[in-house]
Amino acid sequence: MLNQKSFKGHHETGSLYLVPTPIGNLEDMTYRSVRILQEVDLIASEDTRNTQKLLNHFEIQTPQKSLHEHNYKERIPQLIAELMSGRSIAQVSDAGMPSISDPGHELVLACIQAGIPVVAIPGPTAGMTALIASGLLPQPFLFYGFLGRKKKEQQTTLETLKEYTATLIFYESPYRISATLTNMLTVFGNRQVVLCRELTKIHEEYLRGSIEELLDYIEEHPVKGECCLLVEGNTGSEEPQTQIEGSLKEQVEQLIALGEKTNAAIKAVAVKNGLKKQEVYRQFHDLD
Repeated sequence: MLNQKSFKGHHETGSLYLVPTPIGNLEDMTYRSVRILQEVDLIASEDTRNTQKLLNHFEIQTPQKSLHEHNYKERIPQLIAELMSGRSIAQVSDAGMPSISDPGHELVLACIQAGIPVVAIPGPTAGMTALIASGLLPQPFLFYGFLGRKKKEQQTTLETLKEYTATLIFYESPYRISATLTNMLTVFGNRQVVLCRELTKIHEEYLRGSIEELLDYIEEHPVKGECCLLVEGNTGSEEPQTQIEGSLKEQVEQLIALGEKTNAAIKAVAVKNGLKKQEVYRQFHDLD
């Protein structure tokens, strides 16, 4: 393949710099990233208001233009024109690496097609930060990012990942983490997982255990803040989930018949149906 600078005219273009920004702790901003943001002619930001706080902290005066999922189609031609005229641009997201579950990929493709140099600056990224401290196998790994929000969509995707032996990395909202873990329990079985929240911030926390243990913990201690969820890869030892059907009471009775204790059966049915244990307990004992 030809070098991206080859045969693209006689004038020099500017360069696109992909600059990662801190995922929580401003001290993670590198000297090189600060210098690039100071030296470029323009910063393309996911949210100019958020980025302005970062620029103010480091006393950076470079002007900004927004670049996000709602305006990239009209904005990218404008940015390409700027780059072709010789001006250099830094592209940033609100936190972490551009293009990784954030805007940026379309601009990179447009620059490559136009023969404009693209320079990636190393720096913070939540997935790798969580992985190396998780205790799960660091390699191989598969970074997925955000799953779809709907139950059926999630389960269909998880089925395609079920046989992977690599550690799986997901991003998730604290408001959806219980539903996502419940879907993972249904598809994967009771694997080991690590939930990392508020990475690099004051309240950074790693919650380690099985999916069932984590669901129990979250029921009593709802999580807050940005979440990174890591799931153990397929070890070949997962037991298939028992298929139980019928009313809540009938589901509990089926598990008891299979040897589960009453309290454990009630908890399992609650997890499977995304309900509080108290609701399953009430229906099992026919309480009004």
